Amino acid sequence: MTTPQPTIHMRNLGATGLGVSEIGYGAWGIGADMWKGAQDDESLEALRRYLALGGNFIDTAMGYGDGHSERLVGQAARDYPGTIVATKISPKNGQWPAQPSVPAEEAFPAEHIIAMTEASLERLGMDRIDVQQFHVWNDSWLGQGDWQDAVTQLKRDGKIGHFGVSINDHQPDNAVKAVEAGVVETVQVIYNVFDQSPQDRLLDACLANGVGVIVRVALDEGSLTGNITAGTEFPEGDWRNRYFGGNRKAELQPRLRAIESDLGINSSQLAENSLRYVLSHRAVSTVIVGMRSVRNVERNVAIADGQGLPADDVARLYAHRWDRNWYNPAEE
Repeated sequence: MTTPQPTIHMRNLGATGLGVSEIGYGAWGIGADMWKGAQDDESLEALRRYLALGGNFIDTAMGYGDGHSERLVGQAARDYPGTIVATKISPKNGQWPAQPSVPAEEAFPAEHIIAMTEASLERLGMDRIDVQQFHVWNDSWLGQGDWQDAVTQLKRDGKIGHFGVSINDHQPDNAVKAVEAGVVETVQVIYNVFDQSPQDRLLDACLANGVGVIVRVALDEGSLTGNITAGTEFPEGDWRNRYFGGNRKAELQPRLRAIESDLGINSSQLAENSLRYVLSHRAVSTVIVGMRSVRNVERNVAIADGQGLPADDVARLYAHRWDRNWYNPAEE
Protein backbone atom coordinates (compact mmCIF):
# COMPACT_ATOMS: atom_id res chain seq x y z
CA MET A 1 0.00 0.00 0.00
CA THR A 2 1.49 3.33 -1.05
CA THR A 3 1.41 6.40 1.15
CA PRO A 4 -0.65 9.19 -0.48
CA GLN A 5 1.27 12.29 -1.47
CA PRO A 6 0.38 15.49 0.36
CA THR A 7 -1.68 18.05 -1.51
CA ILE A 8 0.46 21.17 -1.68
CA HIS A 9 -1.37 24.43 -1.20
CA MET A 10 -0.70 27.13 -3.80
CA ARG A 11 -0.74 30.91 -3.43
CA ASN A 12 -0.63 33.77 -5.91
CA LEU A 13 2.78 35.32 -6.42
CA GLY A 14 1.38 38.83 -6.18
CA ALA A 15 -0.16 39.96 -9.45
CA THR A 16 2.25 37.99 -11.66
CA GLY A 17 -0.36 35.38 -12.53
CA LEU A 18 1.93 32.65 -11.19
CA GLY A 19 0.71 30.18 -8.61
CA VAL A 20 3.49 29.06 -6.27
CA SER A 21 3.67 26.39 -3.58
CA GLU A 22 3.60 27.68 -0.02
CA ILE A 23 6.91 25.98 0.67
CA GLY A 24 9.56 26.85 -1.89
CA TYR A 25 13.03 25.39 -2.33
CA GLY A 26 15.87 27.66 -1.27
CA ALA A 27 18.97 26.65 -3.20
CA TRP A 28 21.73 28.58 -1.40
CA GLY A 29 22.97 25.58 0.56
CA ILE A 30 23.39 23.33 -2.48
CA GLY A 31 25.88 25.81 -3.94
CA ALA A 32 28.29 24.03 -1.56
CA ASP A 33 30.50 27.00 -0.85
CA MET A 34 29.40 28.86 2.30
CA TRP A 35 27.30 25.95 3.62
CA LYS A 36 29.62 22.97 3.98
CA GLY A 37 28.63 19.35 3.58
CA ALA A 38 26.44 19.48 0.49
CA GLN A 39 26.94 16.62 -1.96
CA ASP A 40 25.64 17.09 -5.51
CA ASP A 41 23.97 13.69 -5.75
CA GLU A 42 22.12 14.25 -2.47
CA SER A 43 21.20 17.81 -3.49
CA LEU A 44 19.77 16.63 -6.82
CA GLU A 45 17.84 13.87 -5.07
CA ALA A 46 16.33 16.42 -2.68
CA LEU A 47 15.47 18.82 -5.50
CA ARG A 48 13.78 16.09 -7.51
CA ARG A 49 11.86 14.83 -4.49
CA TYR A 50 10.58 18.37 -3.86
CA LEU A 51 9.36 18.64 -7.45
CA ALA A 52 7.92 15.12 -7.48
CA LEU A 53 5.86 15.95 -4.40
CA GLY A 54 4.33 18.92 -6.22
CA GLY A 55 6.54 21.78 -5.07
CA ASN A 56 7.00 24.20 -7.95
CA PHE A 57 9.10 27.18 -6.80
CA ILE A 58 12.90 27.17 -6.63
CA ASP A 59 14.99 30.20 -5.71
CA THR A 60 18.68 30.27 -6.61
CA ALA A 61 21.33 32.87 -7.52
CA MET A 62 24.43 33.31 -9.63
CA GLY A 63 26.31 33.93 -6.37
CA TYR A 64 25.54 30.54 -4.84
CA GLY A 65 28.72 28.60 -5.45
CA ASP A 66 29.67 30.80 -8.42
CA GLY A 67 26.75 29.45 -10.44
CA HIS A 68 26.96 25.86 -9.15
CA SER A 69 23.51 26.06 -7.55
CA GLU A 70 21.99 27.31 -10.81
CA ARG A 71 23.45 24.36 -12.70
CA LEU A 72 21.96 21.85 -10.26
CA VAL A 73 18.60 23.64 -10.24
CA GLY A 74 18.44 23.61 -14.02
CA GLN A 75 19.38 19.94 -14.14
CA ALA A 76 16.42 19.05 -11.91
CA ALA A 77 13.89 21.64 -13.09
CA ARG A 78 14.21 20.77 -16.78
CA ASP A 79 12.70 17.37 -15.99
CA TYR A 80 9.61 18.95 -14.41
CA PRO A 81 7.78 21.27 -16.82
CA GLY A 82 5.95 24.02 -15.01
CA THR A 83 8.66 24.54 -12.40
CA ILE A 84 8.99 28.24 -11.54
CA VAL A 85 12.63 29.25 -11.25
CA ALA A 86 13.77 32.48 -9.65
CA THR A 87 17.38 33.57 -9.62
CA LYS A 88 19.35 36.66 -8.66
CA ILE A 89 22.01 38.91 -10.16
CA SER A 90 24.96 39.78 -7.95
CA PRO A 91 25.87 43.50 -7.85
CA LYS A 92 28.68 44.43 -10.21
CA ASN A 93 30.57 46.23 -7.43
CA GLY A 94 30.44 43.14 -5.19
CA GLN A 95 29.06 45.15 -2.30
CA TRP A 96 26.90 43.31 0.24
CA PRO A 97 24.64 44.83 1.48
CA ALA A 98 24.12 47.74 -0.90
CA GLN A 99 25.13 51.05 0.68
CA PRO A 100 22.76 54.03 0.37
CA SER A 101 25.49 56.34 -0.93
CA VAL A 102 26.34 54.08 -3.90
CA PRO A 103 24.60 54.99 -7.19
CA ALA A 104 22.59 52.39 -9.07
CA GLU A 105 24.94 52.42 -12.05
CA GLU A 106 27.80 51.08 -9.90
CA ALA A 107 25.79 48.06 -8.74
CA PHE A 108 23.43 47.27 -11.62
CA PRO A 109 24.31 48.93 -14.93
CA ALA A 110 22.20 47.73 -17.85
CA GLU A 111 24.97 45.82 -19.63
CA HIS A 112 25.76 43.91 -16.42
CA ILE A 113 22.10 42.98 -15.90
CA ILE A 114 21.74 41.67 -19.43
CA ALA A 115 25.07 39.81 -19.50
CA MET A 116 24.49 38.17 -16.11
CA THR A 117 20.95 37.15 -17.05
CA GLU A 118 22.24 35.49 -20.21
CA ALA A 119 24.94 33.71 -18.20
CA SER A 120 22.33 32.44 -15.72
CA LEU A 121 20.16 31.18 -18.57
CA GLU A 122 23.12 29.24 -19.92
CA ARG A 123 23.88 27.66 -16.54
CA LEU A 124 20.22 26.80 -15.98
CA GLY A 125 19.90 25.41 -19.49
CA MET A 126 16.70 27.38 -19.99
CA ASP A 127 15.36 29.94 -22.43
CA ARG A 128 13.57 32.03 -19.80
CA ILE A 129 13.87 32.91 -16.12
CA ASP A 130 10.47 33.18 -14.47
CA VAL A 131 11.56 35.69 -11.82
CA GLN A 132 14.81 37.63 -12.12
CA GLN A 133 15.92 39.56 -9.05
CA PHE A 134 18.62 41.97 -7.92
CA HIS A 135 20.48 40.34 -5.03
CA VAL A 136 20.72 43.63 -3.11
CA TRP A 137 18.61 46.75 -3.21
CA ASN A 138 18.40 50.43 -2.23
CA ASP A 139 15.26 52.50 -2.59
CA SER A 140 17.53 55.42 -3.48
CA TRP A 141 18.03 53.71 -6.86
CA LEU A 142 14.54 54.66 -8.01
CA GLY A 143 14.96 56.99 -10.98
CA GLN A 144 18.71 56.35 -11.17
CA GLY A 145 20.74 54.69 -13.88
CA ASP A 146 19.53 52.50 -16.75
CA TRP A 147 18.58 49.34 -14.85
CA GLN A 148 14.88 49.70 -15.66
CA ASP A 149 15.69 49.85 -19.37
CA ALA A 150 17.54 46.54 -19.06
CA VAL A 151 14.62 44.91 -17.23
CA THR A 152 12.22 46.12 -19.91
CA GLN A 153 14.48 44.78 -22.68
CA LEU A 154 14.85 41.37 -21.02
CA LYS A 155 11.10 41.07 -20.68
CA ARG A 156 10.56 42.17 -24.29
CA ASP A 157 13.10 39.62 -25.48
CA GLY A 158 11.36 36.88 -23.49
CA LYS A 159 14.42 36.15 -21.35
CA ILE A 160 12.69 36.94 -18.07
CA GLY A 161 9.05 36.80 -17.07
CA HIS A 162 8.96 38.98 -13.98
CA PHE A 163 11.28 41.22 -11.97
CA GLY A 164 11.87 41.64 -8.26
CA VAL A 165 14.46 42.49 -5.65
CA SER A 166 16.00 40.67 -2.73
CA ILE A 167 16.03 43.18 0.11
CA ASN A 168 19.17 43.85 2.16
CA ASP A 169 19.33 41.82 5.38
CA HIS A 170 16.97 43.18 8.06
CA GLN A 171 16.04 46.26 5.99
CA PRO A 172 12.41 45.63 4.93
CA ASP A 173 11.53 49.32 4.85
CA ASN A 174 14.26 49.81 2.22
CA ALA A 175 11.95 48.52 -0.51
CA VAL A 176 8.64 50.13 0.39
CA LYS A 177 9.19 52.93 -2.14
CA ALA A 178 9.98 50.42 -4.90
CA VAL A 179 6.80 48.51 -4.06
CA GLU A 180 4.68 51.66 -4.04
CA ALA A 181 6.27 52.94 -7.27
CA GLY A 182 5.31 49.75 -9.12
CA VAL A 183 8.84 48.94 -10.33
CA VAL A 184 8.95 45.47 -8.74
CA GLU A 185 6.60 42.51 -9.01
CA THR A 186 8.17 40.55 -6.15
CA VAL A 187 10.28 41.18 -3.07
CA GLN A 188 12.37 38.68 -1.19
CA VAL A 189 12.74 39.47 2.51
CA ILE A 190 13.91 38.04 5.83
CA TYR A 191 10.86 37.34 7.97
CA ASN A 192 10.67 35.05 10.98
CA VAL A 193 9.58 34.80 14.60
CA PHE A 194 12.56 36.90 15.68
CA ASP A 195 12.65 39.39 12.77
CA GLN A 196 9.05 40.55 12.54
CA SER A 197 9.98 43.95 11.06
CA PRO A 198 8.35 43.27 7.65
CA GLN A 199 5.02 43.46 9.49
CA ASP A 200 5.66 47.15 10.26
CA ARG A 201 5.25 48.48 6.71
CA LEU A 202 6.45 46.21 3.91
CA LEU A 203 3.87 43.42 3.99
CA ASP A 204 0.92 45.83 4.00
CA ALA A 205 2.48 47.76 1.11
CA CYS A 206 2.88 44.52 -0.87
CA LEU A 207 -0.74 43.57 -0.28
CA ALA A 208 -1.92 47.00 -1.36
CA ASN A 209 0.17 46.97 -4.55
CA GLY A 210 -0.13 43.35 -5.66
CA VAL A 211 3.53 42.52 -5.06
CA GLY A 212 4.50 38.92 -4.34
CA VAL A 213 6.43 38.20 -1.15
CA ILE A 214 9.15 35.54 -1.12
CA VAL A 215 10.25 34.92 2.47
CA ARG A 216 13.79 33.83 3.19
CA VAL A 217 15.50 32.89 6.49
CA ALA A 218 12.18 31.84 8.03
CA LEU A 219 14.15 29.56 10.36
CA ASP A 220 16.80 32.19 11.21
CA GLU A 221 19.63 30.35 9.45
CA GLY A 222 18.79 27.24 11.46
CA SER A 223 18.27 28.58 14.98
CA LEU A 224 14.49 28.09 14.77
CA THR A 225 14.87 24.44 13.79
CA GLY A 226 15.60 23.65 17.44
CA ASN A 227 18.68 21.72 16.37
CA ILE A 228 21.29 24.29 17.40
CA THR A 229 22.44 24.02 21.01
CA ALA A 230 25.05 25.95 22.97
CA GLY A 231 27.52 23.20 22.06
CA THR A 232 26.74 22.86 18.34
CA GLU A 233 29.81 22.91 16.09
CA PHE A 234 29.82 23.62 12.36
CA PRO A 235 32.34 22.37 9.79
CA GLU A 236 35.47 24.40 9.24
CA GLY A 237 34.83 27.09 6.63
CA ASP A 238 31.05 27.02 7.14
CA TRP A 239 29.73 30.57 7.29
CA ARG A 240 27.51 29.71 10.27
CA ASN A 241 30.61 29.83 12.44
CA ARG A 242 30.38 33.59 11.94
CA TYR A 243 26.59 33.92 12.19
CA PHE A 244 26.51 31.95 15.45
CA GLY A 245 29.90 33.24 16.62
CA GLY A 246 30.90 34.42 20.06
CA ASN A 247 28.33 33.59 22.73
CA ARG A 248 25.39 33.66 20.33
CA LYS A 249 24.47 29.95 20.49
CA ALA A 250 24.16 30.16 24.26
CA GLU A 251 22.31 33.50 24.04
CA LEU A 252 19.80 31.86 21.73
CA GLN A 253 18.76 29.01 24.05
CA PRO A 254 16.51 30.86 26.55
CA ARG A 255 14.76 32.56 23.63
CA LEU A 256 13.94 29.16 22.10
CA ARG A 257 12.77 27.70 25.40
CA ALA A 258 10.48 30.71 25.89
CA ILE A 259 8.86 30.16 22.49
CA GLU A 260 8.37 26.47 23.22
CA SER A 261 6.85 27.27 26.61
CA ASP A 262 4.44 29.86 25.20
CA LEU A 263 3.22 27.51 22.47
CA GLY A 264 3.28 24.36 24.61
CA ILE A 265 5.59 22.57 22.16
CA ASN A 266 8.96 20.83 22.28
CA SER A 267 12.06 21.59 20.23
CA SER A 268 11.13 19.00 17.58
CA GLN A 269 8.02 21.08 16.77
CA LEU A 270 9.79 24.43 16.65
CA ALA A 271 10.57 24.43 12.92
CA GLU A 272 7.02 23.60 11.88
CA ASN A 273 5.51 26.27 14.11
CA SER A 274 8.06 28.83 12.93
CA LEU A 275 7.24 28.16 9.28
CA ARG A 276 3.51 28.23 9.96
CA TYR A 277 3.91 31.59 11.73
CA VAL A 278 5.33 33.14 8.55
CA LEU A 279 2.73 31.45 6.34
CA SER A 280 -0.03 32.87 8.53
CA HIS A 281 0.46 36.34 7.05
CA ARG A 282 -1.71 36.69 3.98
CA ALA A 283 0.85 38.88 2.17
CA VAL A 284 3.29 35.96 2.01
CA SER A 285 3.35 34.07 -1.29
CA THR A 286 5.97 31.42 -0.54
CA VAL A 287 8.62 30.58 2.04
CA ILE A 288 11.89 29.31 0.61
CA VAL A 289 13.53 26.73 2.84
CA GLY A 290 17.00 25.24 2.47
CA MET A 291 16.51 21.48 2.10
CA ARG A 292 19.60 19.44 1.29
CA SER A 293 18.08 16.05 2.14
CA VAL A 294 14.99 14.13 1.05
CA ARG A 295 14.00 13.83 4.73
CA ASN A 296 13.89 17.60 5.15
CA VAL A 297 12.01 18.03 1.87
CA GLU A 298 9.31 15.60 2.92
CA ARG A 299 9.00 17.10 6.39
CA ASN A 300 8.75 20.70 5.18
CA VAL A 301 6.53 20.11 2.16
CA ALA A 302 3.97 18.53 4.50
CA ILE A 303 3.57 21.98 6.10
CA ALA A 304 2.29 23.44 2.80
CA ASP A 305 -1.29 22.54 3.65
CA GLY A 306 -2.88 25.99 3.75
CA GLN A 307 -3.42 25.82 7.50
CA GLY A 308 -0.94 28.35 8.83
CA LEU A 309 -0.89 28.75 12.62
CA PRO A 310 -3.88 29.37 14.92
CA ALA A 311 -4.46 33.09 15.51
CA ASP A 312 -3.87 32.75 19.25
CA ASP A 313 -0.45 31.23 18.64
CA VAL A 314 0.45 33.94 16.12
CA ALA A 315 -0.45 36.55 18.73
CA ARG A 316 1.69 34.79 21.36
CA LEU A 317 4.68 34.85 19.04
CA TYR A 318 4.51 38.62 18.60
CA ALA A 319 6.14 38.88 22.04
CA HIS A 320 9.22 37.04 20.77
CA ARG A 321 10.38 39.73 18.34
CA TRP A 322 14.14 40.11 18.72
CA ASP A 323 15.74 42.92 16.72
CA ARG A 324 19.41 42.15 16.07
CA ASN A 325 21.75 41.59 13.14
CA TRP A 326 23.87 38.47 13.43
CA TYR A 327 25.20 38.91 9.90
CA ASN A 328 27.63 41.32 11.55
CA PRO A 329 30.60 39.46 13.09
CA ALA A 330 30.22 38.62 16.77
CA GLU A 331 32.43 40.27 19.33
CA GLU A 332 34.51 37.53 20.92
